[in-house]
Amino acid sequence: MSWSIPILRIAGIQLRIHITFLLLIGWLALGSAGAVVFVLLLFLCVVLHEFGHALAAKGYGINTPDITLLPIGGVARLERIPEEPKQELVIAAAGPAVTAIIALSLFVVIASRGGTDFGVSLQSGDLVVNLFKINVWLLLFNLIPAFPMDGGRVLRALLATRLSYARATQVAATVGQAFAFFFGIIGLFGVPGIYNPNPFLIFIAFFVYIGASQEAALAQMRDVSRRFPVSSAMVREFRSLPESATLEEAVDALLATSQHDFPVLDEAGKVAGILTRHDLIAALRKNDPAIRVGDVMRRDIPTVTTGTRFEEAFRIMQECNCPAVPVLDSMKRLVGLLTPENVSELMMVQSAVPRRRPA
Repeated sequence: MSWSIPILRIAGIQLRIHITFLLLIGWLALGSAGAVVFVLLLFLCVVLHEFGHALAAKGYGINTPDITLLPIGGVARLERIPEEPKQELVIAAAGPAVTAIIALSLFVVIASRGGTDFGVSLQSGDLVVNLFKINVWLLLFNLIPAFPMDGGRVLRALLATRLSYARATQVAATVGQAFAFFFGIIGLFGVPGIYNPNPFLIFIAFFVYIGASQEAALAQMRDVSRRFPVSSAMVREFRSLPESATLEEAVDALLATSQHDFPVLDEAGKVAGILTRHDLIAALRKNDPAIRVGDVMRRDIPTVTTGTRFEEAFRIMQECNCPAVPVLDSMKRLVGLLTPENVSELMMVQSAVPRRRPA
């Protein structure tokens, strides 16, 4: 995720912190050290929640490259979407289960001290009680059946046992968008005598609506990708660069074409890697004329063949987070390039063409 900083790696998972979270910590530090400690402990709870998802996914052979901490919570990025409804149900429920265990553990600690007031206010100075309350609220909020919360994924998994994955996602996304409108109205106007208008709830509404829309688009993309081979949507007219090319030659290619990413070939004409626009610009800042394309290209780029199903290629792009995937023919020659834009364009075209129903 952009604007995030890697801080440490745990069990092969890169833990990242978004710059906005650092700003939040800095802002709280102006108030009191206690507020900073509370937020740090809260986000430790969020990390444990996200590791619940990651460990459950690992049980199904799905890796989690990274977890990013945001001011609104955490995001565990899975390499791929679970294939079976049962898998998604287990993975989605694992996070709330961890939060429930944390809340229960805090409750036991509080009870062992002789109990205390469990009112909803977080203004008291009791750190343990406040952590208990906020974890309960997070658990309940996360179980709302709306994307991108875990409850939305649980709802989709349950619906997918009866409906197609795409249809189940569409229904769950519609439910999520309905919740977003509800949150937005309450946040904007409040409930007279019960709840005052709250700008933060409007922000949550926006977050839920965007998350639901993105999830629906992703499911539609997967549905379309199942029906076509890579050759139906790959870019056939593209520019490649030799490993020995200079950065100046790469800049010329960037400016002369609409490409952002260029396949790089070795002396034998085989694919050696990909030069991205981002890597090219970063290399130019070093102002070293001796740098060649082969020095800055990405080498760990997978390839697919013209006969690969689009769904499989799409999965590969997700797993490696690749900017582009080279397409080879049966002779291992480079014949095409597959990019996220290709996937989006194919989805838009297929969405505009009515599906034929059997007579």
